[in-house]
Amino acid sequence: MGKKIKKLKKIRIHREGTDTLIYGFIVLTAIAILLWRYFDTKIPFWMFVVVMGAVYATVLNFFRCPIRYFPQEDTGKIVVAPADGRIVVIEEVHETRYFNDKRLMISIFMSPFNVHANWFPVDGRVKFVEHRNGNFHKAWLPKASEENEHADVMITTPDGVDVLCRQIAGAMARRIVTYAKPGEDCYIDEHLGFIKFGSRVDVYLPVGTEVCVDMGQRTTGDQTVIAKLK
Repeated sequence: MGKKIKKLKKIRIHREGTDTLIYGFIVLTAIAILLWRYFDTKIPFWMFVVVMGAVYATVLNFFRCPIRYFPQEDTGKIVVAPADGRIVVIEEVHETRYFNDKRLMISIFMSPFNVHANWFPVDGRVKFVEHRNGNFHKAWLPKASEENEHADVMITTPDGVDVLCRQIAGAMARRIVTYAKPGEDCYIDEHLGFIKFGSRVDVYLPVGTEVCVDMGQRTTGDQTVIAKLK
């Protein structure tokens, strides 16, 4: 696996938002003009501009995509947060689909105001990627992990440890995008995928892994160390 090249941090708009932002700008502009020209109202045009501008800024904020680089060179045992958000689950669960044994599950809930790009939590190689259809329960509920639509990415670290990262759709999220490809090398600092409009990411780790976060703690994707492998 090659050495990662560190670059300066900056913020850009995620490619998943390009069409939404272009068409959204056209639609909001048309609505503002139609309301002002063809409806009997005394509301000044600048007020329409402010309201529509605020709506557009909210969507623009959602699709922001900061370019981040983990500050430590040695990432062999490190597990970083795959998403911005808040820790809602830290518990041992019996994972029956892939491992059929107990795993430490750490879950991060993303609100509509968080960055929704997802990063690889560990360095390694993608073992497989699997998408499953399902429901759209509120993402912070325990049953969301199994019953909601989700995409599973299994990563094998250089030490041979399998780490499962699960992208979960929420009540608002209706599209999960996964960039991970089976057989490809992957690294902390690279994007695993993107989930639109509120969602959750679960990470399944071996029991005995050192937990480095607390319940309710805020996380920054690709920056916050959530655990350390043995």
